[in-house]
Amino acid sequence: MKTKAFLISVIFFLAVAFVFIIPLFPVLSISNRKNPSEKIYFIDGAQGFVVSYTHSVNKGRVHDYYRAEGKNLILYRTDFVSYGAGMPEIEETPGAVFYQADETYTMEYERKVGTSFLLSVGVIAEHSVTVANNEYFLKDFFTPKTSLVFECIKIPAIELLRRHHQIVR
Repeated sequence: MKTKAFLISVIFFLAVAFVFIIPLFPVLSISNRKNPSEKIYFIDGAQGFVVSYTHSVNKGRVHDYYRAEGKNLILYRTDFVSYGAGMPEIEETPGAVFYQADETYTMEYERKVGTSFLLSVGVIAEHSVTVANNEYFLKDFFTPKTSLVFECIKIPAIELLRRHHQIVR
């Protein structure tokens, strides 16, 4: 009887440890490239997110829409208010669909970004990330001019608990 109880206890302990150690929870991770321990997680970010900024030339807001496919990030849409240097051109993006609604230009396309991308927190650009319809300004989490790594990863439950103050829901 004691052996059976011990065996059940060991199996239960291993199952709990498995859940806490194995990366099962998908998140959008944004981390400091030079100091990776400085990071924030967005639980709903693995479903998709928007990076927004004020364009340096035309001074309008640009919104880049991303989603995760497996480990890869896909940039699939860009909204902007006017053309300027560095804005996407329909002729240069095969398969893109371009349309205008109200005062916004939208370009839909598929561009595989890779498993991550870099972005520096702008001083004037007001970089933000929108997750689940909530906008968060990156300067509220990181010092301006910090180089950030964006990636969708899976983390274990222990990481969720350890960094609960750095997780945005």
